Amino acid sequence: LSRALGLQIVVFNCSDQMTYQTMAQIFMGIAQTGCWGCFDEFNRISIEVLSVVSTQYKCILDAIRQNLQNFSFMEEDIRLINTNGAFITMNPGYAGRTELPENLKALFRSVAMIVPDLRFICENMLMSEGFIFARPLANKFVQLYSLCRELLSKQMHYDWGLRAVKSH
Repeated sequence: LSRALGLQIVVFNCSDQMTYQTMAQIFMGIAQTGCWGCFDEFNRISIEVLSVVSTQYKCILDAIRQNLQNFSFMEEDIRLINTNGAFITMNPGYAGRTELPENLKALFRSVAMIVPDLRFICENMLMSEGFIFARPLANKFVQLYSLCRELLSKQMHYDWGLRAVKSH
């Protein structure tokens, strides 16, 4: 989407090592350049940092809503390019993940994800490579991966999902 709009997007892989100072520097860069920031696995950041992050990002959103050219952020006067935005991804339910504070949840719009249709994706990948009988081949491929997932031992290094389909 950012490419279609001609905007740069920077992806950050979040971890529990991120501090509120790190996040402030990232937000300052995003606000001053007008680019988008995508924070992958945002809920890996510690709850203490997330509560400060909500205040930081709300400050930027308020400046955008007021249509300001400059605003005060973390005791610094910075320029604002209002095309900036922040997007987060989360994998809830994993070990080491935190629940977002309510004030931070309110700053982002939720989008539900569904399990991808491997048969459809596989068929399109095969068609794009020139296979004429892509549908029956995709059915066989997905059936093979399903059998592998069900019958082989449940080890962490086995991945029979979309990532494995896309890597072959």
